[in-house]
Amino acid sequence: MTRRIAIVGAGQSGLQTGIGLLKSGYQVTLLSNRTGEQIRQGRVMSSQCMFDQALQTERDLGLNFWEDECPPVEGIGMTVPHSEQTGAKLIDWAAPLERYAQSVDQRLKMPVWMAEFERLGGELVIRDAGIEELEELAASHDLVLVAAGKGDIVRLFERDAERSRFDKPQRALALTYVQGMTPREDFSRVAFNLIPGVGEYFVFPSLTLNGPCEIMVFEGIPGGPMDCWQEVTTPEQHLAKSLELLRTYAPWEAARCQDVQLTDDNGILAGRFPPTVRKPVATLPSGRQVLGIADALVVNDPITGQGSNNGAKCSRVYLDAILARGDAPFDRTWMEATFETYWGYAKDVVSWTNSLLLPPAEHILELLDAAQHAPELAAMLANGFDNPPDYLPWWLDAKACRHLINEQLKLEA
Repeated sequence: MTRRIAIVGAGQSGLQTGIGLLKSGYQVTLLSNRTGEQIRQGRVMSSQCMFDQALQTERDLGLNFWEDECPPVEGIGMTVPHSEQTGAKLIDWAAPLERYAQSVDQRLKMPVWMAEFERLGGELVIRDAGIEELEELAASHDLVLVAAGKGDIVRLFERDAERSRFDKPQRALALTYVQGMTPREDFSRVAFNLIPGVGEYFVFPSLTLNGPCEIMVFEGIPGGPMDCWQEVTTPEQHLAKSLELLRTYAPWEAARCQDVQLTDDNGILAGRFPPTVRKPVATLPSGRQVLGIADALVVNDPITGQGSNNGAKCSRVYLDAILARGDAPFDRTWMEATFETYWGYAKDVVSWTNSLLLPPAEHILELLDAAQHAPELAAMLANGFDNPPDYLPWWLDAKACRHLINEQLKLEA
Protein backbone atom coordinates (compact mmCIF):
# COMPACT_ATOMS: atom_id res chain seq x y z
CA MET A 1 0.00 0.00 0.00
CA THR A 2 1.34 3.44 -0.95
CA ARG A 3 2.19 5.61 2.01
CA ARG A 4 0.70 9.09 2.16
CA ILE A 5 2.73 12.08 3.30
CA ALA A 6 1.42 15.62 3.85
CA ILE A 7 3.63 18.70 3.81
CA VAL A 8 2.63 22.18 4.93
CA GLY A 9 4.69 24.89 3.22
CA ALA A 10 5.82 25.38 -0.38
CA GLY A 11 9.35 26.64 0.20
CA GLN A 12 12.80 25.12 -0.31
CA SER A 13 12.45 22.17 2.07
CA GLY A 14 8.73 21.50 1.60
CA LEU A 15 8.78 21.34 -2.19
CA GLN A 16 12.14 19.60 -2.41
CA THR A 17 11.00 16.90 0.01
CA GLY A 18 7.62 16.55 -1.67
CA ILE A 19 9.15 16.12 -5.13
CA GLY A 20 11.70 13.63 -3.78
CA LEU A 21 8.91 11.57 -2.22
CA LEU A 22 6.84 11.61 -5.41
CA LYS A 23 9.85 10.36 -7.36
CA SER A 24 10.11 7.50 -4.85
CA GLY A 25 6.49 6.44 -5.28
CA TYR A 26 4.80 8.11 -2.31
CA GLN A 27 1.48 9.93 -2.42
CA VAL A 28 2.07 13.53 -1.36
CA THR A 29 -0.30 16.34 -0.44
CA LEU A 30 1.24 19.80 -0.17
CA LEU A 31 -0.48 22.83 1.37
CA SER A 32 0.56 26.31 0.30
CA ASN A 33 -1.06 29.55 1.44
CA ARG A 34 -0.31 31.10 -1.98
CA THR A 35 -0.56 30.03 -5.60
CA GLY A 36 2.52 30.00 -7.76
CA GLU A 37 1.33 33.15 -9.51
CA GLN A 38 0.80 34.92 -6.18
CA ILE A 39 4.35 34.02 -5.19
CA ARG A 40 5.68 35.25 -8.53
CA GLN A 41 3.81 38.55 -8.20
CA GLY A 42 4.74 39.03 -4.54
CA ARG A 43 7.65 40.44 -2.61
CA VAL A 44 11.08 38.81 -2.48
CA MET A 45 11.32 36.32 0.36
CA SER A 46 15.02 35.74 0.95
CA SER A 47 18.55 36.09 -0.37
CA GLN A 48 19.04 32.30 -0.85
CA CYS A 49 22.70 31.98 -1.90
CA MET A 50 23.22 28.22 -2.13
CA PHE A 51 26.60 26.53 -2.05
CA ASP A 52 27.64 23.39 -3.89
CA GLN A 53 26.60 20.66 -1.43
CA ALA A 54 23.11 22.13 -1.16
CA LEU A 55 22.89 22.65 -4.92
CA GLN A 56 23.81 18.99 -5.38
CA THR A 57 20.70 17.90 -3.45
CA GLU A 58 18.66 19.79 -6.09
CA ARG A 59 20.65 18.31 -8.98
CA ASP A 60 20.06 14.81 -7.63
CA LEU A 61 16.30 15.38 -7.97
CA GLY A 62 16.52 17.07 -11.36
CA LEU A 63 15.46 20.43 -9.90
CA ASN A 64 18.40 22.58 -11.05
CA PHE A 65 16.36 24.19 -13.84
CA TRP A 66 18.33 27.47 -13.79
CA GLU A 67 21.89 26.19 -13.48
CA ASP A 68 22.92 27.34 -16.95
CA GLU A 69 21.38 30.82 -16.79
CA CYS A 70 21.96 31.75 -13.13
CA PRO A 71 25.17 33.77 -12.73
CA PRO A 72 27.74 31.87 -10.66
CA VAL A 73 29.07 33.06 -7.31
CA GLU A 74 32.73 32.17 -7.71
CA GLY A 75 34.24 33.24 -4.39
CA ILE A 76 33.99 34.86 -0.98
CA GLY A 77 35.47 38.23 -0.04
CA MET A 78 35.93 39.79 3.39
CA THR A 79 36.45 43.45 4.23
CA VAL A 80 36.68 45.19 7.60
CA PRO A 81 36.89 49.00 7.45
CA HIS A 82 39.59 50.86 9.34
CA SER A 83 38.02 52.34 12.46
CA GLU A 84 40.19 55.48 12.45
CA GLN A 85 40.74 56.19 8.73
CA THR A 86 37.58 56.98 6.79
CA GLY A 87 37.38 55.01 3.55
CA ALA A 88 40.37 52.81 4.42
CA LYS A 89 40.29 49.03 4.93
CA LEU A 90 41.84 47.21 7.86
CA ILE A 91 41.20 43.76 6.38
CA ASP A 92 40.53 43.01 2.72
CA TRP A 93 40.84 39.67 0.93
CA ALA A 94 38.98 37.37 -1.43
CA ALA A 95 39.33 33.70 -2.31
CA PRO A 96 37.69 31.51 -4.96
CA LEU A 97 35.29 28.71 -4.13
CA GLU A 98 36.26 25.22 -5.27
CA ARG A 99 32.78 24.91 -6.79
CA TYR A 100 30.47 27.81 -7.57
CA ALA A 101 27.43 28.88 -5.56
CA GLN A 102 24.19 30.20 -7.05
CA SER A 103 21.15 32.20 -5.99
CA VAL A 104 17.76 31.91 -7.72
CA ASP A 105 15.01 34.30 -6.58
CA GLN A 106 12.39 32.15 -4.85
CA ARG A 107 9.67 34.04 -6.74
CA LEU A 108 11.13 32.47 -9.87
CA LYS A 109 11.97 29.08 -8.37
CA MET A 110 9.00 28.06 -6.23
CA PRO A 111 6.22 28.48 -8.85
CA VAL A 112 8.17 26.25 -11.24
CA TRP A 113 8.78 23.68 -8.50
CA MET A 114 5.07 23.78 -7.64
CA ALA A 115 4.21 23.02 -11.27
CA GLU A 116 6.76 20.19 -11.26
CA PHE A 117 5.23 18.81 -8.06
CA GLU A 118 1.82 18.67 -9.74
CA ARG A 119 3.27 17.26 -12.97
CA LEU A 120 4.68 14.36 -10.96
CA GLY A 121 1.23 13.62 -9.51
CA GLY A 122 1.35 15.54 -6.23
CA GLU A 123 -1.80 17.09 -4.81
CA LEU A 124 -1.28 20.84 -4.35
CA VAL A 125 -3.85 22.48 -2.06
CA ILE A 126 -4.00 26.28 -1.78
CA ARG A 127 -5.14 26.84 1.76
CA ASP A 128 -4.04 28.44 4.99
CA ALA A 129 -3.03 25.79 7.51
CA GLY A 130 -4.14 26.01 11.11
CA ILE A 131 -4.89 23.45 13.81
CA GLU A 132 -8.01 22.22 12.01
CA GLU A 133 -6.15 21.62 8.75
CA LEU A 134 -3.30 19.85 10.54
CA GLU A 135 -5.81 17.58 12.29
CA GLU A 136 -7.40 16.68 8.96
CA LEU A 137 -4.02 15.93 7.40
CA ALA A 138 -2.82 13.92 10.39
CA ALA A 139 -5.99 11.81 10.31
CA SER A 140 -5.68 11.01 6.60
CA HIS A 141 -1.91 10.72 6.09
CA ASP A 142 0.85 8.53 7.51
CA LEU A 143 3.05 11.54 8.28
CA VAL A 144 2.65 15.32 8.37
CA LEU A 145 5.69 17.56 7.91
CA VAL A 146 5.43 21.25 8.79
CA ALA A 147 7.79 23.18 6.54
CA ALA A 148 6.31 26.65 7.08
CA GLY A 149 8.90 28.84 8.77
CA LYS A 150 6.45 31.56 9.82
CA GLY A 151 2.90 31.95 11.08
CA ASP A 152 0.85 30.58 13.94
CA ILE A 153 1.47 26.90 13.30
CA VAL A 154 5.20 27.31 13.91
CA ARG A 155 4.34 28.26 17.48
CA LEU A 156 3.02 24.74 17.96
CA PHE A 157 6.67 23.71 18.20
CA GLU A 158 8.11 24.54 21.60
CA ARG A 159 11.20 26.75 21.68
CA ASP A 160 14.23 24.76 22.78
CA ALA A 161 15.73 27.04 25.42
CA GLU A 162 18.94 24.99 25.74
CA ARG A 163 19.69 25.20 22.03
CA SER A 164 18.46 28.78 21.45
CA ARG A 165 21.17 31.26 22.46
CA PHE A 166 19.08 34.38 21.79
CA ASP A 167 15.50 35.33 22.60
CA LYS A 168 15.45 38.61 20.66
CA PRO A 169 16.35 39.61 17.09
CA GLN A 170 20.09 40.28 16.78
CA ARG A 171 19.93 42.27 13.54
CA ALA A 172 17.64 44.63 11.66
CA LEU A 173 17.52 43.03 8.23
CA ALA A 174 16.97 44.43 4.74
CA LEU A 175 17.27 43.12 1.19
CA THR A 176 17.61 45.21 -1.96
CA TYR A 177 17.53 43.49 -5.37
CA VAL A 178 19.26 45.67 -7.97
CA GLN A 179 20.51 45.68 -11.55
CA GLY A 180 23.23 47.81 -13.11
CA MET A 181 25.92 47.18 -10.49
CA THR A 182 29.50 47.23 -11.77
CA PRO A 183 30.75 43.63 -11.77
CA ARG A 184 33.92 42.46 -10.06
CA GLU A 185 36.91 42.37 -12.40
CA ASP A 186 38.57 39.15 -11.20
CA PHE A 187 35.80 36.80 -10.03
CA SER A 188 32.24 37.16 -8.77
CA ARG A 189 31.75 36.70 -5.05
CA VAL A 190 29.78 37.17 -1.92
CA ALA A 191 31.46 40.38 -0.74
CA PHE A 192 31.17 40.58 3.06
CA ASN A 193 31.76 43.85 4.87
CA LEU A 194 31.99 43.59 8.66
CA ILE A 195 31.51 47.06 10.14
CA PRO A 196 32.23 46.94 13.89
CA GLY A 197 29.51 48.48 16.03
CA VAL A 198 27.26 49.06 13.01
CA GLY A 199 26.53 45.70 11.40
CA GLU A 200 27.26 43.88 8.18
CA TYR A 201 26.68 44.38 4.47
CA PHE A 202 27.09 41.70 1.84
CA VAL A 203 26.25 41.52 -1.82
CA PHE A 204 26.33 38.81 -4.50
CA PRO A 205 24.99 37.91 -7.96
CA SER A 206 21.60 36.28 -8.37
CA LEU A 207 18.94 35.46 -10.95
CA THR A 208 15.56 37.17 -10.59
CA LEU A 209 12.34 37.35 -12.61
CA ASN A 210 13.78 39.67 -15.26
CA GLY A 211 17.29 38.29 -15.45
CA PRO A 212 20.62 38.55 -13.60
CA CYS A 213 20.83 40.93 -10.65
CA GLU A 214 22.72 41.55 -7.42
CA ILE A 215 21.24 41.11 -3.94
CA MET A 216 22.30 43.65 -1.33
CA VAL A 217 21.88 42.41 2.26
CA PHE A 218 22.03 44.78 5.22
CA GLU A 219 22.38 43.49 8.79
CA GLY A 220 22.10 46.31 11.32
CA ILE A 221 22.89 45.97 15.01
CA PRO A 222 19.63 46.87 16.81
CA GLY A 223 19.58 50.51 17.85
CA GLY A 224 22.58 51.32 15.65
CA PRO A 225 22.80 53.45 12.51
CA MET A 226 21.94 50.54 10.18
CA ASP A 227 18.74 49.86 12.14
CA CYS A 228 16.95 52.44 10.02
CA TRP A 229 14.24 50.82 7.93
CA GLN A 230 11.16 51.67 9.99
CA GLU A 231 10.69 55.06 8.31
CA VAL A 232 11.20 53.71 4.78
CA THR A 233 7.80 53.48 3.09
CA THR A 234 8.43 53.29 -0.68
CA PRO A 235 10.70 51.25 -2.96
CA GLU A 236 12.49 54.45 -4.00
CA GLN A 237 13.20 55.34 -0.37
CA HIS A 238 14.46 51.79 0.25
CA LEU A 239 16.98 52.04 -2.58
CA ALA A 240 18.03 55.55 -1.53
CA LYS A 241 18.60 54.38 2.07
CA SER A 242 20.63 51.40 0.81
CA LEU A 243 22.94 53.66 -1.19
CA GLU A 244 23.24 56.16 1.64
CA LEU A 245 24.43 53.41 4.00
CA LEU A 246 27.02 52.24 1.49
CA ARG A 247 28.37 55.75 0.93
CA THR A 248 28.75 56.13 4.70
CA TYR A 249 30.10 52.73 5.76
CA ALA A 250 31.44 50.95 2.66
CA PRO A 251 32.31 53.58 0.03
CA TRP A 252 34.19 50.98 -2.07
CA GLU A 253 30.85 49.17 -2.43
CA ALA A 254 29.01 52.41 -3.21
CA ALA A 255 31.47 52.94 -6.09
CA ARG A 256 30.01 49.85 -7.79
CA CYS A 257 26.49 51.28 -7.49
CA GLN A 258 26.65 54.42 -9.63
CA ASP A 259 24.02 53.13 -12.06
CA VAL A 260 21.92 50.71 -10.02
CA GLN A 261 18.16 50.50 -10.05
CA LEU A 262 15.70 48.17 -8.35
CA THR A 263 14.89 44.98 -10.22
CA ASP A 264 11.21 45.70 -9.49
CA ASP A 265 9.11 47.37 -6.82
CA ASN A 266 8.80 44.07 -4.96
CA GLY A 267 12.57 43.51 -4.91
CA ILE A 268 12.90 44.85 -1.36
CA LEU A 269 12.35 43.46 2.13
CA ALA A 270 12.93 44.59 5.71
CA GLY A 271 12.27 42.92 9.04
CA ARG A 272 13.82 41.12 11.99
CA PHE A 273 13.45 37.84 13.86
CA PRO A 274 15.20 36.04 16.71
CA PRO A 275 17.40 33.07 15.76
CA THR A 276 15.55 30.11 17.26
CA VAL A 277 15.74 26.35 17.65
CA ARG A 278 12.48 24.51 18.36
CA LYS A 279 11.65 21.01 19.51
CA PRO A 280 10.80 18.81 16.54
CA VAL A 281 7.45 17.27 17.42
CA ALA A 282 4.16 19.08 18.01
CA THR A 283 1.17 17.30 19.53
CA LEU A 284 -2.25 18.33 18.22
CA PRO A 285 -5.38 18.50 20.42
CA SER A 286 -6.36 15.04 19.16
CA GLY A 287 -3.07 13.60 20.37
CA ARG A 288 -1.76 13.09 16.84
CA GLN A 289 1.75 14.34 16.20
CA VAL A 290 3.36 16.33 13.40
CA LEU A 291 7.05 16.81 12.62
CA GLY A 292 8.74 20.11 11.81
CA ILE A 293 11.38 20.38 9.11
CA ALA A 294 14.15 22.88 8.29
CA ASP A 295 13.45 26.48 9.36
CA ALA A 296 10.23 25.54 11.09
CA LEU A 297 12.64 24.17 13.70
CA VAL A 298 16.03 25.81 13.14
CA VAL A 299 16.00 29.40 11.94
CA ASN A 300 19.35 31.20 11.74
CA ASP A 301 20.08 34.85 11.17
CA PRO A 302 20.99 35.24 7.46
CA ILE A 303 24.41 36.69 8.34
CA THR A 304 26.09 33.47 7.15
CA GLY A 305 23.72 32.83 4.23
CA GLN A 306 22.80 29.32 5.34
CA GLY A 307 18.98 29.38 5.26
CA SER A 308 18.27 27.72 1.90
CA ASN A 309 21.36 25.55 2.29
CA ASN A 310 19.97 24.21 5.56
CA GLY A 311 16.56 23.70 3.96
CA ALA A 312 18.04 21.61 1.16
CA LYS A 313 20.28 19.57 3.45
CA CYS A 314 17.49 18.97 5.97
CA SER A 315 15.27 17.83 3.12
CA ARG A 316 17.89 15.24 2.13
CA VAL A 317 18.10 13.92 5.71
CA TYR A 318 14.32 13.64 6.07
CA LEU A 319 13.88 12.09 2.64
CA ASP A 320 16.48 9.42 3.41
CA ALA A 321 14.86 8.71 6.79
CA ILE A 322 11.36 8.37 5.32
CA LEU A 323 12.57 6.01 2.59
CA ALA A 324 14.50 3.92 5.11
CA ARG A 325 11.43 3.61 7.34
CA GLY A 326 9.63 1.36 4.90
CA ASP A 327 6.21 0.36 6.27
CA ALA A 328 7.07 1.04 9.93
CA PRO A 329 5.09 3.77 11.71
CA PHE A 330 6.33 7.33 11.80
CA ASP A 331 6.12 7.48 15.58
CA ARG A 332 7.52 10.08 17.96
CA THR A 333 10.74 8.14 18.50
CA TRP A 334 11.38 8.09 14.75
CA MET A 335 10.47 11.78 14.42
CA GLU A 336 12.88 12.83 17.16
CA ALA A 337 15.65 10.60 15.83
CA THR A 338 15.22 12.02 12.32
CA PHE A 339 15.55 15.57 13.60
CA GLU A 340 18.57 14.66 15.74
CA THR A 341 20.30 13.32 12.61
CA TYR A 342 19.80 16.72 11.01
CA TRP A 343 20.78 18.51 14.23
CA GLY A 344 24.10 16.66 14.12
CA TYR A 345 24.87 18.91 11.16
CA ALA A 346 22.78 21.98 12.00
CA LYS A 347 24.20 22.49 15.49
CA ASP A 348 27.54 23.56 14.04
CA VAL A 349 25.85 25.94 11.59
CA VAL A 350 23.97 27.47 14.53
CA SER A 351 27.12 27.84 16.65
CA TRP A 352 29.08 29.44 13.83
CA THR A 353 26.25 31.77 12.81
CA ASN A 354 25.52 32.86 16.38
CA SER A 355 29.19 33.64 16.96
CA LEU A 356 29.09 36.19 14.14
CA LEU A 357 26.17 38.00 15.76
CA LEU A 358 28.32 38.84 18.79
CA PRO A 359 31.12 41.42 18.89
CA PRO A 360 34.03 39.68 17.11
CA ALA A 361 36.37 37.78 19.39
CA GLU A 362 40.03 38.80 19.24
CA HIS A 363 41.09 35.48 17.68
CA ILE A 364 38.50 35.87 14.89
CA LEU A 365 39.89 39.29 13.95
CA GLU A 366 43.38 37.76 13.99
CA LEU A 367 42.08 34.95 11.75
CA LEU A 368 40.52 37.31 9.22
CA ASP A 369 43.66 39.45 9.22
CA ALA A 370 45.93 36.44 8.72
CA ALA A 371 43.87 35.38 5.69
CA GLN A 372 45.19 38.51 3.92
CA HIS A 373 48.68 37.01 4.09
CA ALA A 374 47.89 33.30 3.69
CA PRO A 375 45.91 32.43 0.54
CA GLU A 376 45.40 28.84 1.71
CA LEU A 377 43.80 30.11 4.90
CA ALA A 378 41.59 32.50 2.91
CA ALA A 379 40.53 29.56 0.72
CA MET A 380 39.72 27.49 3.81
CA LEU A 381 37.52 30.29 5.18
CA ALA A 382 35.78 30.79 1.83
CA ASN A 383 35.01 27.14 1.25
CA GLY A 384 33.72 26.56 4.76
CA PHE A 385 30.48 28.27 3.70
CA ASP A 386 29.71 25.07 1.76
CA ASN A 387 30.03 22.95 4.92
CA PRO A 388 30.20 25.06 8.12
CA PRO A 389 31.11 22.12 10.42
CA ASP A 390 34.56 22.40 8.80
CA TYR A 391 35.07 25.57 10.85
CA LEU A 392 34.79 23.78 14.17
CA PRO A 393 36.19 23.47 16.74
CA TRP A 394 38.87 26.04 15.89
CA TRP A 395 36.49 28.91 15.02
CA LEU A 396 35.18 28.98 18.60
CA ASP A 397 38.40 27.95 20.39
CA ALA A 398 40.96 30.76 20.58
CA LYS A 399 43.90 28.41 21.25
CA ALA A 400 43.04 26.08 18.37
CA CYS A 401 42.40 29.07 16.10
CA ARG A 402 45.78 30.65 16.84
CA HIS A 403 47.46 27.30 16.25
CA LEU A 404 45.78 27.12 12.84
CA ILE A 405 46.83 30.69 12.03
CA ASN A 406 50.47 29.96 12.96
CA GLU A 407 50.54 26.78 10.88
CA GLN A 408 49.12 28.58 7.84
CA LEU A 409 51.47 31.55 8.15
CA LYS A 410 54.45 29.15 8.39
CA LEU A 411 53.39 27.60 5.08
CA GLU A 412 53.47 31.06 3.50
CA ALA A 413 56.86 31.98 4.98
